[in-house]
Amino acid sequence: MAEIRASFFIECEELLESLQDGLQMMDDGDTDSETINVVFRAVHSIKGGAGAFGLDDLVRFAHRFETAMDEVRTGRFVPDAEAIRLFFACADILGDLVRAARDEETVSEDITGPALEKIDVLVGLEEEEEEELDFTPATLSFDLDIGGDLGGLPNLPDLPDLSTFPTASETEDEITEFSPVGGAKGFQVIFKPEDSLYASGNEPLYLFRALRDLGDISVVCKCSALPDLDHLNPDTGYLSWVVTVHTEEAELSVREVFEFVDGLCLLEISPLSGRAPAALPDLPPAISAPATPPKPEQAAPTPLVPSPPIIPDIEMPNAPAAPVVKSAPIASVSDDAEDEFSLSSPNATSGSTKTTGTPTQPRATVRVDLERIDRLVNLVGELVINQAMLSQSVAEAGLPPNSPVSTGLEEFLQLTRDIQESVMMIRAQPIKSLFQRMGRIVRESSASVGKEVRLHTDGENTEVDKTVIERLADPLTHMIRNAVDHGLESPEMRLAAGKPREGHVTLTAQHRSGRIVIEVADDGAGINRERVKEKAIEKGLIPADAQLSESDIDNLLFLPGFSTASAISNLSGRGVGMDVVRSSIQSLGGRINITSQEGKGTTFSISLPLTLAVLDGMVVRVADETLVVPLNAILETLTLTDGDLKALGPETHVVQIRGGFVPLLDLGAELGYRSPLDSYVGGIVLLIGQEDGNRAALAVDAIEDQRQVVIKGLEGSYGRVPGIAAATILGDGQIALILDPMDLVSQASGRTKIRQPQHSLVG
Repeated sequence: MAEIRASFFIECEELLESLQDGLQMMDDGDTDSETINVVFRAVHSIKGGAGAFGLDDLVRFAHRFETAMDEVRTGRFVPDAEAIRLFFACADILGDLVRAARDEETVSEDITGPALEKIDVLVGLEEEEEEELDFTPATLSFDLDIGGDLGGLPNLPDLPDLSTFPTASETEDEITEFSPVGGAKGFQVIFKPEDSLYASGNEPLYLFRALRDLGDISVVCKCSALPDLDHLNPDTGYLSWVVTVHTEEAELSVREVFEFVDGLCLLEISPLSGRAPAALPDLPPAISAPATPPKPEQAAPTPLVPSPPIIPDIEMPNAPAAPVVKSAPIASVSDDAEDEFSLSSPNATSGSTKTTGTPTQPRATVRVDLERIDRLVNLVGELVINQAMLSQSVAEAGLPPNSPVSTGLEEFLQLTRDIQESVMMIRAQPIKSLFQRMGRIVRESSASVGKEVRLHTDGENTEVDKTVIERLADPLTHMIRNAVDHGLESPEMRLAAGKPREGHVTLTAQHRSGRIVIEVADDGAGINRERVKEKAIEKGLIPADAQLSESDIDNLLFLPGFSTASAISNLSGRGVGMDVVRSSIQSLGGRINITSQEGKGTTFSISLPLTLAVLDGMVVRVADETLVVPLNAILETLTLTDGDLKALGPETHVVQIRGGFVPLLDLGAELGYRSPLDSYVGGIVLLIGQEDGNRAALAVDAIEDQRQVVIKGLEGSYGRVPGIAAATILGDGQIALILDPMDLVSQASGRTKIRQPQHSLVG
């Protein structure tokens, strides 16, 4: 049961994602029936699954939300912008209730109550009476104590004469060919429960009742597998059904009825072929007289099977509604049933009414604990290290490149890379889930400060390591709040500036040069750099006579304790925020930059590695130390000539490259390994590209290799080291530091010459 419950909550996260997508499409003006149905089905599915686990608070809220969406679905209520905002708020609360139920917590009535009251007022619904929610499955008693007192039992009708029913051999062909009158719309459903369906407390009757909500149905029970009474096992399900559904609904609506028993039954749904069925005799009355189905236009001369009755309305206490959950592949059919059923894939095309042989399964997904994936990633890291050790051993042995050992090693190297990339793809997931969470942050933040803000997202399907996504949530949340509170003007100020009353925040993600770049942009007033500088001087963060460029002033926002808010609010004003954001981003091996244009808006750009496990690096040597430079940061390598070097001041050089000049940085001197060299002519430099387009030349002693390296974090033991991203283990067992070139360049002194002492003349 614990595994089923965990699967339900995972399913809820997917349904909540679909709910947010549907509401966003409605907010963008797409209010067609399919979009509304996506929202309705998501809420309905969560309610149905929650009911099965007795999550009353979740069921109660989802039921009222579902009722409101049903009003929209049926056209009795046309939502406006205010209604959609309320639906967004209800979706957020629904998510809170799901997570609270998962963590066995509660959500205060002060949160759910006002939202439900607004729904009732907005949609015009009368508050429904509180109904008892009892999802205890009905049980059957097999205690046949005939000798007991039967006086308390009601008078039961006589059982029908079973001899009037045809045998299985007489009905087998007719059942599989059963179809409604030509031209009728609908589906034929072949349904065979497995033993586990009954063991879990499910009842086919409730599923058929749910089908009846879609339209008229006809049901034929197939009992050819039913053994003699002497061989009957009460724990085994022998019956199966053929249900004909006359409906205008799509196949998805029919399939949804069976979604919560998926994996517990064999199921085939196919569109009606339009062939006329044979005439069927009436079924003898039992408990109540069933409704008679419509007569076909042409009846076969000799009836062979009983008339499929419409299921009567039998009052069953404690009968739960048929729950609906997302479908998954259907289990394989047993050997005993292969001659009776030929089941197609749940995603089979609607043009196929009958299939034979092995069904074609849809693309299956497997949910795996993250710990198992992390262990696999660690093992791949060890494989990479061992591959490097093997490569180094072969190189030291002096084997020729075309030897069998070297050739096999090259193939092993490629195989290792393929395995590593495949494992990284397993850990990668779209950033969409994180972006959707930011939608709620925008709604709540804008309501708090009285602004009208719309969030736009782009690149939601960009994939990145799951660990990166989890650790990115907090800094991104603060950046969104900062954009709403500081970046955007009030509606009145926007109108006065000739802008739309509604502000816009844009959240984008894309892959660039082997990294993921996430940008948070607003169309607000931009950074008032004069005010920023004044605040920094006022707080004593910089001296009053400091000469700062625009970029330097922008970076003041990341200083601890800095805030431009004039008053403390729920969102800002305490001076704690952007410095923590930068620290969080740097702990991920990332960087954050600001670009702003006064009156037009501000963009915060975050650059992060795609994974925190393995990277491609260039192994270099500096002052007898081995270092690794990430390959995606290197634009090119150069050998310096005398004409390339130009002195700039008493201690620095620049390198002339194709008509431009870039600063020269001595990597050994910057890291404190040695003093600057006397001459760099003939030396090797790595041309490093930065996010803002600037470049720098790092001088190294030698380039040793280019290889994959396993990232080993240092912050847990040593804290953050400027210019150092992580460490790795090389093939010979030596530990090498992995550089952060951008951080190194931004903090470099630039000294490439030793200042010569000036001798004064003593006369």
